[in-house]
Amino acid sequence: MSYGRHILMGAIAAAAAAMALWPPGALEPLQARTLAVVIVTLGFWATSLLPGFLTAMGFFAALLISGLAPPDLVFSGFTSAAIWLVTAGFVIGKAIQVTGLGQRLAEAAAPHLSRSYPMLIGGLMLMGALLGFLMPSSVGRAMLLVPIGMALADTLGLKPGSTGRTGVAVCIAFAANLPGFAILPANLPNMVLSGAADSILGIHFGYADYLALHYPILGLARCAILVALILRLFPADAPELAAASAAAAEPGGRQLRLMAVLLATLALWATDGLHGINPAWVGLGAAVLLLLPRIGFVTPAQFRESADFPTLLLVSGVLALGAVVSHAGLGAVLADLVTGVLPMAPGRDFLNFVSLSLLATLTALIATMPGVPAVLTPLAEQLSAQTGLPVETVLMTQVIGFSTVLLPYQAPPYLIALGLAKEPPRVIVKMLMILAAVTFLVLVPLDFLWWRLLGWI
Repeated sequence: MSYGRHILMGAIAAAAAAMALWPPGALEPLQARTLAVVIVTLGFWATSLLPGFLTAMGFFAALLISGLAPPDLVFSGFTSAAIWLVTAGFVIGKAIQVTGLGQRLAEAAAPHLSRSYPMLIGGLMLMGALLGFLMPSSVGRAMLLVPIGMALADTLGLKPGSTGRTGVAVCIAFAANLPGFAILPANLPNMVLSGAADSILGIHFGYADYLALHYPILGLARCAILVALILRLFPADAPELAAASAAAAEPGGRQLRLMAVLLATLALWATDGLHGINPAWVGLGAAVLLLLPRIGFVTPAQFRESADFPTLLLVSGVLALGAVVSHAGLGAVLADLVTGVLPMAPGRDFLNFVSLSLLATLTALIATMPGVPAVLTPLAEQLSAQTGLPVETVLMTQVIGFSTVLLPYQAPPYLIALGLAKEPPRVIVKMLMILAAVTFLVLVPLDFLWWRLLGWI
């Protein structure tokens, strides 16, 4: 490890120690010690000083040994439905690979997407945006897109380690997640916001109103910017794509049977609101079917090859961090501190709009994406009085904040998509930072004008 990394690790540890020994007046001693552990964890995740899974294990150990949180809270990530969606994703991805279905689908899509690298990236982004209307789970969309996208990358000659192949993985990670923030039932934070607004404030958000408010800017415009950024940051040489237009052969019997299972799974995911079965349990059932002897497609040995336990540890740690922060009351303390600094006052509509969006973005750094509505929704009436904006408008600014991710650990679905694509989280950090800057410099002003046109401001 270089001296620079040693210095950075020491700085993170010193900041955490200072927090624990000399807590600010706004924090109770238990909160300060919990925040010290959170600072170290976030610092190591953000800088990749240690492997992500090892940092997660250290987070578990620090909380349990110090008695800062009970085991059921610390290990709550392992009981989350997201973990079973990830596990199901490993099985589905392996089945698509071993049967050759991913390659078949990639070959079928290649004549349409392989005319140029920009068309490939744009096509994958469009597929993700369309799936957002059909599938209620960003992890489920990643599970479907990653095997097809990676097989398509193979077909196009984008070899592992190449910039173009990384660009495909990054595109899928964003396509499976980002457009869904503008569609009410498509992502978990959206549903947490809707449920919290209903239960705490008695405010109901309609599907069409939510879509009209967010999709033009946070959906379509941001997807177009994403495509341009990926092409800029992850270029691929045109000669690599020259041999990608071969016609696809007809799928075999095993591939057709697997396609039937996947279509049934997709149908159950898409009709989640009708039957009420959690998408994770649908994915788990599909995984069991795919692993059954004689009937299934994945052998135990192949499953062991595909299962990525470090990714499960990392995702569990991220999910647990949000639960611990919420349990300790750190999110509300942070929000109270930040609201005292931001320039919010009645009559300053644009500054209020930007400040509320920034508040949600900063809250997500500590509470992670699903934690933002849990922290900020109880403060909505207070923020409405402070800004003079309607409570509904204050609530909706959370969407701008929790969809503007600064670091990968904030958003488990990004980690899951990259893990399924066998790419490290660090490949997406620069993209996230640039996209956040573009969001606040370009999209937030556009959103302000759009919301005003619709009568929300």
